[in-house]
Amino acid sequence: MKKAKEKIAKSESKAESYSSSDWGKILTDWRVLLILILVIISVIAIAPRYENGRFHNSLQLGLDLVGGSWIQMEFQAEVVGFDTTKTPQDFLSELQNQTSDTEISLIGTNQVEIRTLYTRAELEPLFTAAGGRITSYEQGISKTTSDDVKRILQEKLNTLGTRDVRITTMTSITGVTRYIKVELAGVDINTAHSIVGEQGKFEIRVLTAENATEHVLFGDQITYVGLPSKDPQTGKWGVSFTLSDTGAAAFQDAAIRYGATNNPEAHPLSMLLDNATVFSAPLQANLAKELQTQPIKQLFATTGTGDIGMNDAIALEIHLRAGALPVDVKVIGENSVQAVTGEKYQKMSLYAGIFALITVGLVVLYRYREPAIVLPMVFINASEVIVLLGFSRFFLQLDLPTIAGLIAVLGTGIDQLVIITDEVLHEGKVPSQSLYLKRLSRAVGIIVVSASTVFIAMLPLAILPLSTLQGFAIVTILGTLIGVLITRPAYGQIIMGILSRKGT
Repeated sequence: MKKAKEKIAKSESKAESYSSSDWGKILTDWRVLLILILVIISVIAIAPRYENGRFHNSLQLGLDLVGGSWIQMEFQAEVVGFDTTKTPQDFLSELQNQTSDTEISLIGTNQVEIRTLYTRAELEPLFTAAGGRITSYEQGISKTTSDDVKRILQEKLNTLGTRDVRITTMTSITGVTRYIKVELAGVDINTAHSIVGEQGKFEIRVLTAENATEHVLFGDQITYVGLPSKDPQTGKWGVSFTLSDTGAAAFQDAAIRYGATNNPEAHPLSMLLDNATVFSAPLQANLAKELQTQPIKQLFATTGTGDIGMNDAIALEIHLRAGALPVDVKVIGENSVQAVTGEKYQKMSLYAGIFALITVGLVVLYRYREPAIVLPMVFINASEVIVLLGFSRFFLQLDLPTIAGLIAVLGTGIDQLVIITDEVLHEGKVPSQSLYLKRLSRAVGIIVVSASTVFIAMLPLAILPLSTLQGFAIVTILGTLIGVLITRPAYGQIIMGILSRKGT
């Protein structure tokens, strides 16, 4: 094969220029239009702007680029499969008697979640005493509890106004979640620990008169909080919770003293979390009547019917727990990045991207010695990165591995464009349109096979949520898909319009 520069010399003269009609045919092709539209939409989504002496954009920047902390934790609980001759409910009751110091819930017909970490050896005699045997053991929590943990953390973080939060869990193929990772941009490690690990201040108060309220009890008097449930008789959603003996007595005393038992509507009770009201309602008539004669430990806060009532019940459960997680966690990893370091990484990443794009352009120019080919290549390469950034604006935080993926896309993208160019210029000739399309199809076939291997190689990293290289894998896969489906066909049309203008 002759050198690339000889191929271009035979195909067309560098001194020739392209008319507006030639470019018009290229730019009006639907493949080229598609990429131009995507680039424009992506730029709008990124929203680059200059404000207050600095450049800003709407990209989601991870803690690598803005500073912050991350904490990775392990759940101190287990999901245990069992076999028994008893009914699951009877077995659960017996097992709860054997382990009265922890909370156990039935999560399937033959599985329980135990919210205290025991070894399998420690549980074997307890299961035997309860009338069953262990069939499987896995450290972690069920999907339902995992969702509760994520909601609780998200609610706390939203209340505190913490920005750029990412919470990810690692779930096995059996549906058991063992690890959770919380990333907090712009938050130091000590604050991150307090947000994740400390309870809020929960309080119940009663309205007395003229919008004045009096203290009833604090959250430390709540010994148990149930899951959101619907009353089968009324169809209303709510959350059950249990008070200690001291808490039940204080609740009764305040209800009687401030008139909530005689006139519930005039003296509603309010629940506050960190001094913000999260629930308020009067006592139900039957409860008010019972409180006049005896303390009540088991209470049920009603939130309403339908989806609104259910969502309010879910939120109330979190508040009743005062933001505490339903299961203990153990910190197994943590790190922090200073804000100054994050800004430095931003600049270095920007310089690295620009340097990579310029370097790619110079290498291609040296190979082909023809700007008419180099410019479309550089444009296609840059457009891929812009479209990727536009996509990531909505679902992906940019961190250092993600930026490494963007730079990798630049390199692999230019390789594939070179394959297309060399294939259509085979033997130093610009072929007829039919032969051109055949050669382009062959080049695209090679690219598709190459892209498939990249996709398969990156997929394991992309689906592991706690992998530090997840962003790199996702960007690489997206870049590969965008290249094969959008930018490669567009480049094929552009290069055909440029090189086949004069035929052979």
